Amino acid sequence: MKRVVVFFAGVAAGIALVVVAAGWIGWPVKFPATTRQTAATHTKTEASHEAPGHIELSEDQIRDAGITFAQAGGGMLKRHFLAPGSLIPDADHIGRVSVRVLATVTELRKRLGDVVEKGEIVAAIESREVADAKSEYLAARLTNDLQQTLYARQKTLVETRIVSENEFLRTRLTANDAQIKLDGARQKLLALGLSESEIADLPNQPPESLRTQFLRAPISGRVSERRVDLGGLIGREGQESELYVIVNLDDIWVDLAVSPEDINAVREGVSVKIRAIGTEDEASAGVIFVSPLLDRETRNARVIATMPNRDHRWKPGTFVTAEVPLSGAPSTVIVPKKAIQTIKGTPTVFVRDADGFEARSVRTGREDDDDIEIVAGLAAGETIAVQNTFTLKAEIEKDEAEHGND
Repeated sequence: MKRVVVFFAGVAAGIALVVVAAGWIGWPVKFPATTRQTAATHTKTEASHEAPGHIELSEDQIRDAGITFAQAGGGMLKRHFLAPGSLIPDADHIGRVSVRVLATVTELRKRLGDVVEKGEIVAAIESREVADAKSEYLAARLTNDLQQTLYARQKTLVETRIVSENEFLRTRLTANDAQIKLDGARQKLLALGLSESEIADLPNQPPESLRTQFLRAPISGRVSERRVDLGGLIGREGQESELYVIVNLDDIWVDLAVSPEDINAVREGVSVKIRAIGTEDEASAGVIFVSPLLDRETRNARVIATMPNRDHRWKPGTFVTAEVPLSGAPSTVIVPKKAIQTIKGTPTVFVRDADGFEARSVRTGREDDDDIEIVAGLAAGETIAVQNTFTLKAEIEKDEAEHGND
């Protein structure tokens, strides 16, 4: 019995100690909240990080990185095929100084490479045929002047009944015949190459000059060939009839060879880009002729394009390559190739938003040298980064690496 009393007395003393301790530290007992606060702080920190695929940049950071924007839109891709060719003189700008009679070259006023103007005298020849034609013209001129004077006089006399009407009709017929012969002699001189002013000045020329004929340049340009020598005989069968070849290179032709597979895609009037082989020179030319026939040996079709050459930079004989555009269906969304970066093996564009850029995966389609078609993932009118997009790709990869380490 004594032991029981001692046990309960001990229990009572323990309870009293607990009550005293609780009063000392305060009741109820409050446990530390370190674990809950740490979890909340971690959640908040994760929320403050950028969402996956998003890059937060200020306007100053974007400007410093050299990133520029453009709106995605539709259009036609500049697809093309390549065709080899060479430059040749424009056939409409080639002039030949030639003779139509047997003659001897007495004067050559131009050398190779000299610049000439249209109508300028470049050579002189002597010919018996020219002398005969001029003499015939002068004789016909004198006869016509006489007959026209007689006709005018007879016309006055017939009105006063001094001469008969039959005599007047004979005089008029003779006058008409003289006029016809004069016109024929004049046309012969024009066919030989004499100008109107030269023909009109023939009565004032000395007789010894009748055998001389001056040859003029048919076009303006440069002398590219001289085919005769001073004193040479020209115009006879088997002899040279051309003295000079003059070429004007203000415009030049591009002679292209197009394969049968591609010829149906070429249309007259389209513009092609010409590049000289072995140089950086390039220019635009317009197609003016597409041959309906294929060459028997090469099985290629001939295509001619023309382009301006005012500075004479392009030389005939230069080998070139032409980019001939191909027609096709328009694309709804086209972006520059430099706007696309590959992230984890997927084509990606960076779409501008209020805080920075969203890295968005897209599906691509057809392409040309500069642009690419977007089939899915991007709508027309959205603003995307087009310059220095590699910096945005680097930011995405950097964030992924940091999250992987965490």
